[in-house]
Amino acid sequence: MGRAFLIGTVAGILATSFAFADSPSVTAVLSKSEAVVGEDVQLEIRLTGARGADAPEQIPVDGLEIHRTGTSQRVEINNFNLTASVSYDYTVLPLRAGMFTIPPQTIRVGSNSLRTPPLTLHVAASSNQQATQNRRGARPTTDTSKLVFAELIVPKKIAFVGEMVPVQVRLGYDPRTHPQLTEPPEITGQGFTAQKLQQSSENLETINGRTYNIVTFKSAIAAVHSGKLEIGPVKAKAQVVVPRRLSSPRSRSPFDLFDQDDPFSDPFFSNPFGQFGERREVEISSEPVTLDVKALPQNAPPSFSGAIGNFTMTTEAKPKSVQVGDPITVTSTISGRGNFDRVNAPVVEDEHGWHKYPPSSKFKQDDEVGISGAKSFETVLSPNEKKQSLPMLAFSYFDPVKEQYVTLRSEPIAITVQGGAAPTQNVAASRPASPTPAPATRPAATAKPADILYQLTEQPAATESFAPLYTRPVFWTAQLIPFLALIGLAGWKIRQAKADNREARRITALQHELAERMRKLHRADASPREYYAEASRAVRVKAALASGSRQIDPNVVDAETAADTFGLNGDSRERLRRLFEQSDELQYSGAHNGSGKISSEDRRDVLELIENLK
Repeated sequence: MGRAFLIGTVAGILATSFAFADSPSVTAVLSKSEAVVGEDVQLEIRLTGARGADAPEQIPVDGLEIHRTGTSQRVEINNFNLTASVSYDYTVLPLRAGMFTIPPQTIRVGSNSLRTPPLTLHVAASSNQQATQNRRGARPTTDTSKLVFAELIVPKKIAFVGEMVPVQVRLGYDPRTHPQLTEPPEITGQGFTAQKLQQSSENLETINGRTYNIVTFKSAIAAVHSGKLEIGPVKAKAQVVVPRRLSSPRSRSPFDLFDQDDPFSDPFFSNPFGQFGERREVEISSEPVTLDVKALPQNAPPSFSGAIGNFTMTTEAKPKSVQVGDPITVTSTISGRGNFDRVNAPVVEDEHGWHKYPPSSKFKQDDEVGISGAKSFETVLSPNEKKQSLPMLAFSYFDPVKEQYVTLRSEPIAITVQGGAAPTQNVAASRPASPTPAPATRPAATAKPADILYQLTEQPAATESFAPLYTRPVFWTAQLIPFLALIGLAGWKIRQAKADNREARRITALQHELAERMRKLHRADASPREYYAEASRAVRVKAALASGSRQIDPNVVDAETAADTFGLNGDSRERLRRLFEQSDELQYSGAHNGSGKISSEDRRDVLELIENLK
């Protein structure tokens, strides 16, 4: 009972002391007013008369790095007067020589705001920073290269222009640094394009006796021109926890030994409250890699569109029995590994007697970066006449292993095409046998009597026929001429209707495609390569629609043809030519470098040009 009474009495005294404590106050002090570049200085902000406050985590000063490293509380009782204080500890790292002023900091205590006094720090340049730190008893500056690193792996040393070369980027961290990427890795350099880096795996590896957390990213690059290219370096930024560098020596025992090469071997760094660690942003960089790029041979086949790699092709068609003018959907699938953004639909080697519509495509990738998979094309062919098989489809690519062009051709596909001009029908009219009796034998000529009896009994010289008119050959011969003319007119009308229907379907398909292209051009999330490809295709389709009776195939429209179709001259013709050149350049390189999007100015300029084509 006496013990409980004593505890209650002390608690009451403490509560009374807190109640009548002075109002909160704040002050700030540096551990030293002079330092050299790279030498740590400790800053302490002490709040008295309160149990806690809102203090900043970092203090921005140009030329200094100031990070908060810990918080401690202290309670003092002197003659039953209780004083509570909170200390906020900061580490100040000078980055360059000069005189620096740490401005007053606002400390919020409830609804009150307190301000610290300004502090001045003189920083001198040092030609031997390491020696200065060792003389003052400070630990050496942490070597972050042993805590984080980057590595660029390019498996090929020789490649061809436009060939997709897979690459790997490995970022390694000491697990005790608890890294946080502030800028993701990026492959720097010029003369090539790169796919967006995709994280592939994360695992632990032991390198030179140290354990690292390895994060692997995958991408693919394609050279734009021949010659020696320098790929990289890979650059990134991350915030890591590094050992706090003490600015004053501490006592050590023979058992307090740690590896000088491993800053984390210091037992003080294992403090679970992190009092001896600080978070710092570091730059990560790899070594560059040289790639020897060769130009493609000159003897490219006509069906080569820039595809480089190794591919196979399969083809199927539905339906296989149609009428003249009916559509047949031909599906071609290109499978393999290579630059699929340059894989175009197979070409029809012989289009005679066929009408071809623009193909559609879809791609299914089998890896992270899209250089392995299958790309399917659907091409609609319409026969203009009777056919027994589909025309041959050809697809060409360059094999970088064999260093030669390869052309794939589809297998013959038998079809049945019926219809065309109606066959001439011969109408045969049945005629009944003429019952014309044989003429009677005339009696021998005798002298005509004088009376009129002979007029009643004598046969006439020519026998008259009373058979109906439709039984006579002359009638049917006369009727056959307009009948054949009617059949010919009907056949011509049928063929004309089918031709008009086919032309209407072509125009409808082109109008639908143009509307879809323009819809995509109004979007702002496309890369320059995709945007200029859509823009050039929209111009081709618009020129084909404006050609009228000439029926220009949009696939053969170039800048000059489009300019002539719309009657452009001067600046408009030059802008249209630049649009086609920009599209070809971006398409030839394989893919846009990085994940950039087309600028609003370029998108507005392209839309204005296309919409003004009349």
